[in-house]
Amino acid sequence: MITFALIKERKTPPDRRVVFSPKMLKKAATKFPEAQFIVEKSDIRVFTDADYEKEGFQVLEDVSGADVMIGVKEVPLPALIPDKKYFFFSHTIKKQPYNRDLLREILAKNIELYDHEVITDEKSARLIGFGRYAGLVGAYNGIRLIGIKENLFNLPKAESLPDLDAMLSELDKIQLPNYKFVLTGSGKVAHGAKEILDHMKVRNVEATEYLEKDFDKPVYCLIDVLDYGKRVDGTAGSREEFYKHPENYVSDFFKFAKVSDVFIAGHFYGQGAPVFFTPEEAKSKDFRIKYVADISCDIAGPVASTIRPSTIAEPFYGYDPQTEAECAFREENAIAVMAVDNLPCELPKDASEGFGEMFLKSVIPAFFNDDENGILERARMTQNGKLTPRFEYLEDYVQGKIHEHEGFE
Repeated sequence: MITFALIKERKTPPDRRVVFSPKMLKKAATKFPEAQFIVEKSDIRVFTDADYEKEGFQVLEDVSGADVMIGVKEVPLPALIPDKKYFFFSHTIKKQPYNRDLLREILAKNIELYDHEVITDEKSARLIGFGRYAGLVGAYNGIRLIGIKENLFNLPKAESLPDLDAMLSELDKIQLPNYKFVLTGSGKVAHGAKEILDHMKVRNVEATEYLEKDFDKPVYCLIDVLDYGKRVDGTAGSREEFYKHPENYVSDFFKFAKVSDVFIAGHFYGQGAPVFFTPEEAKSKDFRIKYVADISCDIAGPVASTIRPSTIAEPFYGYDPQTEAECAFREENAIAVMAVDNLPCELPKDASEGFGEMFLKSVIPAFFNDDENGILERARMTQNGKLTPRFEYLEDYVQGKIHEHEGFE
């Protein structure tokens, strides 16, 4: 019998998401009778303690008797229980300096850490995450920004709405201006944003048509790496090469910046890849983008206007291309930016339900089938007080040999 505990989220600001909704946890318990599931008391999560009790689960003050602790965000150091297995987003795999002490403590307490971000299949594709919900809320927030800046409509904050259906209903009440939206990415984030545009019946057009034509209704173009990047030598490239050797590519995004009103950034940005636009390009009279919904939110990186993350409380700011500094987003010449870095928190119920479905499908079975697909093996970052071979590249980070500016989010 393996005991799994849903742990309370203790990070500040509080996160209301949880890995399993009560109904999904019930489904897990039914599917795996050889497992026991318990729930740590919490006054934070989107589902109440009573919701779990109604489904027959014990809700306890102390869950230290469990074997596997399942959470969403980083666990504060004092709350880590030695000799346990933990699942959460540790934000350490990119050597983020602010979580170095967390990884050190995990090693010191002989904890087996499984990071949600590295739960992958044999081809290294991520199996679980909140990406779709980041895309959904990010696109919604970008549209909300247009309405507020131009006094066209006033959508409520997503966090004030009960669920995704309510958010979509709000979009049904508005009409977009005749804008061209360029959307980057090929994963769950981009497709979440695409869902919003499709729901609003914004027409999807191919890159050639998008670049060459004007339209009498809003349109969008979903572009991938070979649309916005080109080989330095001018020869044909490939997606595979772009990801393996980004240094062979330069940005070809400006042709989209010249014809787009709104940029929704849903791409994954790898170190060394070409930027989308530079501060110099943003100064150009040919640069047309007025709104940036940066869901990817790489700070001071590939999108010149994303100079800091914004918050759910204050989601928007302006970027003045001439001074390269922040300004009020309502200023006429400002590029209005949405760069919230924890977007799924605005749809905690739907995000939790979707996450639990993926976790039940991909992770829980691995505990009972001898990890036949290598899910746990690939995601296990630490074991017996050491980094596992796959994550030994973090040793210099643990030892403190990486300077802060070398860590990145």
